[in-house]
Formats: sequence, C-alpha cells, structure tokens
Amino acid sequence: MANDIRHENHNSQAHQETTIPEHHHRAIIGFDKNGIPKVLVPADVHSHTHVDENGNVIEHTHEDSITADYMQAVAAYRKTFPSKQDVIDNTPDPAVKEMILRAEQLGINTVFDRFDAQQPQCSFGLSGSCCRICTMGPCRITPKSPRGVCGADVDLIVSRQLLRGAAAGAAQHGMHAREVILSLKWAAEGKLDVPIVGEYKIRTMAEAFGIKIKNRQLKNITIDLCDALLEDLSRTEPGEYKTITACAPPERQKVWKDMDILPISAYHEVFEAYHTSGCATGGDWKSIMKQFLRCGLAFTFSGVVGTSIATDSLLGVGDRTTAKTNVGALKEGYVNIAVHGHLPVLVKEIVKTGYSEKFQKMAKDAGAKGIQFYGICCSGLSAMYRYAGVIPLSNAVSAEMVIGTGALDLWVADVQEVYPSIMDVAKCFKTTVVTTHDSGRLPGAEHIGYDHNHTNISETHEIAEKIVTRAIESFQARRGIPVVIPPYEVEAEVGFSVEYVCKRFGSMKPLADALKEGKILGIVNMVGCNNPKVMYEKAICDVADVLLKNNVLILTNGCASFPLMKMGYCQTSELAYSRVGDNLKEFLGDDLPPVWHVGECIDNARSSGIFAGVAGAAGHKLYEMPYAFTSPEWSNEKGIDAALGFRLMGINSYHCVEAQIHASQNVMEFLKDSTKETLGSVMYVDVDPVALGEKMVEDIKAKRKALGWD
Repeated sequence: MANDIRHENHNSQAHQETTIPEHHHRAIIGFDKNGIPKVLVPADVHSHTHVDENGNVIEHTHEDSITADYMQAVAAYRKTFPSKQDVIDNTPDPAVKEMILRAEQLGINTVFDRFDAQQPQCSFGLSGSCCRICTMGPCRITPKSPRGVCGADVDLIVSRQLLRGAAAGAAQHGMHAREVILSLKWAAEGKLDVPIVGEYKIRTMAEAFGIKIKNRQLKNITIDLCDALLEDLSRTEPGEYKTITACAPPERQKVWKDMDILPISAYHEVFEAYHTSGCATGGDWKSIMKQFLRCGLAFTFSGVVGTSIATDSLLGVGDRTTAKTNVGALKEGYVNIAVHGHLPVLVKEIVKTGYSEKFQKMAKDAGAKGIQFYGICCSGLSAMYRYAGVIPLSNAVSAEMVIGTGALDLWVADVQEVYPSIMDVAKCFKTTVVTTHDSGRLPGAEHIGYDHNHTNISETHEIAEKIVTRAIESFQARRGIPVVIPPYEVEAEVGFSVEYVCKRFGSMKPLADALKEGKILGIVNMVGCNNPKVMYEKAICDVADVLLKNNVLILTNGCASFPLMKMGYCQTSELAYSRVGDNLKEFLGDDLPPVWHVGECIDNARSSGIFAGVAGAAGHKLYEMPYAFTSPEWSNEKGIDAALGFRLMGINSYHCVEAQIHASQNVMEFLKDSTKETLGSVMYVDVDPVALGEKMVEDIKAKRKALGWD
C-alpha cells in the first residue's frame, strides 16, 4: 500500500498531525450475502479509520452487504446448502426423485441423507483454518490463537491445504495417465493382447513431439511416444517437459517460464507439494501457491493431455453416435453389468467379451435374454463412445440409487469416484461388486483384476472372462430380487471430438466465422463432479439454460454431462432447440445439438483442442477469445485442478461451490483475482447458478467487445 495519509482537522493544530492508515485503493475481497468471497470490492465499502471532531481515531464500516468476518460468511454460506427434501422437490430428473424416495422406503441411506446428517458442517473446516498436518495439532486459527503451534498463520494453513488438494488431483489423473500410457506401450511391445486402433493419432502426436516417423514401424513409433509421455510423468532430473513443448501454445509457455512455474514432472511436483507443505518446511504462502500452479500444469499436461493422447491412440477416438441414457434404459431379464470408474482398457475387454457370441449363449443358457452393459461415471462414457450398446446411466453421486433399482447383477468398479457407500446398497439387492485394481479395493467386494505390479497384464482376456462369468452366476443367484425401474429414458447425441468437428465442418474456420458474426456468442466447457452443497444436477441445468438462451455453445464431458444428456440438452429435437437463442439456433440448424458431448473427464483435452483450433482460425490467442470454463457442482480434488488447467491458459473459471479458503484474505485474492495480472484469468463463484450463468455471459460479451466483434 501507499504511505499513510494525514487527515486535516481545522479546529485543532494538534489534530492535524494525527496519522491513520490510508484507505484501500486496490481490489479487496469481501463476502456477499451468501457468504461467498467476492473480488473487486471498492475500497470505500470496507472498514477504515476516520478522525472524529474530538480527535479520536475510530473505525468506520460501510456495510453494503459486505462483512469482514469470515466466520459470519461461513455461517451464511452454510445456509445456502439444500436439504434432502429440497433435492426431492427441485432436482430436474424425475428418476432421481423416484429413486431417492424408493431408497427412503427401503431404509437405505443416500448421499443426501448423509449430507443432512453432517449439518452443520465445521466452520473451521469450511474456512480452511484448521490444520492437522502434524501431531502437535489439530490447530484452529481464531482471534485468540492467530497461529498454530508451529507458528503457521492462516495464510500458510489455507494455502497448504489447497496445495495438497491440487497434488492429490494431479496424482489421481496421473495414475490414470500411467495406466493408459503403459497399456499402450505394452500393446506395442506385445505384452498386452489389445489392438492399437488409433494409428492416425499416434503418428500425428509423434510428429508434434519431434519423434521420427518416416520409414519406421508403428510399434516403434508408439513406444517412443509412450516413453516421452512417461518421462514427463516421472522425470527426476530437471529437463524439458515434452508434452508442454509439443502441445501448449508458445505464448503460454513464455508466461509460465516467466512465472517460474514450469514443472519438472508430475511425480516430482506431487512429491514436492507434500514436501513443501509439510510441518516445518515451507513457511511462505506465496511459495506454496507457486507450487500449486506447478501441480496444475502437471495435472493438465500429464493427467489430462497425456491420458487423452494414450487413450485415443490405443482405443481410437470414436465418432458421433446416438446413445440411450438414464435408468429407464435398464433392461429386465438380462445379465446386467455396470462399469464404473476411469480405466478404459480392461473395460474394453470386458465389454468385448460380454457381447461375444460365446458369452451371450452362456447367459441365455442360464435363463437370461442376453448380456447388457451400462456405464457409470467416466468408464461408462469412454465405453459409450467406442462400443455400441453401452448405456450411460448416471454420474458418481447417484450411483447408489442406480443399484437401488435392483436391476444390476454385477458392478465392476475400477478407480476414482467409486464411493464406498455402494457396498451397503449392493448387499441389499445381492448385486455382486467386483474391483479390478489394487488402488480401488472395497470392503466386501470380490477382486478380479490386475495385481499391484501388473504382472498379470498378459491375462487381460482371462480376467475379462472371469468377470463376465461371475455376472452370469450372480444373475442366477439373484432370481426373485424385486426390480423397480423408473420409466425415464432419452437419447443423446455424443462424440464431438476435434476430429469429428473438422470432419463435419472441413476445418475450425466455420466455427470461428460463426463466433465473429455473433451466431455463437461464445463457447463454454461445462464439466465437473456433483456436490450436495448445491441443488443436485439443477445447478448444471440452470447454468446451461442461461448460456443457451444467450447463444453460447456448450461443450460438456465427465459427470456434469449426465444431467445434460438425461434432460435432453444433447438432442437435435424441439425440446433442445426451445432452450436456445435465435442466433445459435440458426447456426445449429436441425443436425447439431446445442450441447456437444466430448467425452469423459480427461476429455477436457478435446474441449481445449476445439478452443485452440477455433482461436487459431480466428487469428487470436486463447485468452483473448470469448471462452469460459465452468464446473458448477465440483466436489473432489481433481476439480480444482481441472479449473486451474483452463485458468493457466488464460480462460476464466466459474463455479457454484466455494473452495475452503474463507479464512485467508491473501489466498482468496491470489486464487480468485490476482492471477488476472499473471495468467489473464480469474475464478468466480456464485451459489446462484442463474447469476453465475449471467456473469459468464457478461464476461463473454466483454471479451467480444475487446476483440471488436460487437
């Protein structure tokens, strides 16, 4: 801040010398009526000091619905959380309502019951002001005790926890990356008997990485590409992060280099995150937040981009197709198998095996009509894209309600977004749960999968056969289990990859032209998990309604895509088009849905690829374009990284759920606003999804104005 200023009192010479702190002349964060930290609050609405007529220095506050007390703000934020009854009354999917009520009748707890039981959630936890890193704690920061036992202040405590969340997210997507990259490499080496489908992707990416492709066998090119991706994942000696060099815009690479946030490797940055945030190591919150940004880059370029490259190379990109969705698509009388999680390679083999003539006959011999596959979360979306007949049912939060239909014979759980609560519901309906990965064990589940060292990777086909056989056995053992399937089923258009868009339009230029002309106001990537802190799935639909009405094209993937599929946003129908502004409707015609489904959660890479392609065709940099990223209901560690990935590209992120940062003015300002100067992007939170959508539209219009497109 600037120097102190002197207030003049004409009634007393002595009073003229009274010195008080200067009013704030920079953006300060306050709290709105719902307790959400807001940036760019004018200085004169904050507490500051004045000298009264008697020469006393007094504190003065202009209220304007802003409070400086973060505990009051947390209390206000808690009041916005919906109850289970609120969800029953307001969630948009009637199938969800029916299944919540059915679970209640059967005495089965759902995520909404457990969320109610946790209320009121801990104020210190919600604000991020509780530290339990070492055994001298836990320490809570209060006016009476402004530092922890070790001396850590609230900025350090909040930043440490934020960094550890980002590191966990980088580890989770990084594990996904390692599995798929190794699978691709092992397929090339012949250790894994799975065909390599995406030859075009391999050659294109190898060229981008500077790998020689001329006069070389595909398997050798593939191995070199995998080695480059694996090196970025696990490099210990500082060196070039090859995926960033190959895939990131040069302008961004310079920004990150100037900020000194280029990562060494994903493993290193996660390792260093836990090191520096440990007890008695890093004591500077600014340094902690720099490491936070490095984790975001590692997450983005190994966990997302690297995973996407390997997945599309091994399994193929998939093309546009029509998929049935929602629980009404469940079929009675079949051996019903759900695949749930994030690892697509074994899922591919399970689906292939189950749909084979041999196993279809086995199912019919056991009294079933056949075998049918369903998808939960991202394994389901990946399978839906690539194999006909895999029906996506739900995101992770409502998985237990899907089991509650009683229609599932086998639940195949691999890793991530597999809540332990599914086991309680599965027992009620005698649904067999099989885990396939050592990282994702569940108490009471059977394990049929890879061992910890993947020494049985060559037995992938045999593992798949065991799993499908177990499903047929479970079908026979479950005869007589009551089945209740809510009658809600819709069709959705999916498969909007970069490759499909180029095939459909010839290039990205038609999209760029539509943006310039205003037929498309802007493009938004809508993703994220779900969170009972906001109205389940309604927040996503409400944001989408505002965007579409204002002619914003939406790209979607991951768990957030399920309500958009289920509620008809991904259709070419009057239902979908009735939600769309006239300009966007003209662009879409009668062949394109207003929401383009691009895949599973790691397929943020497809959205960023479309963003980059359109920006290139328009002749502008990413951060200049009328783009936005939104995860209205985000809930887990990967969510903060996903938003950060777009923020690092200069694209704003928008959310209805707040991070646990209320207690630290400095961390709030860093996370939400000060990155505008360094990265060209901000983070915006509003618990009201309609207001959030309107803010996105306002900011997109400002981007257009800066480009001269209005």
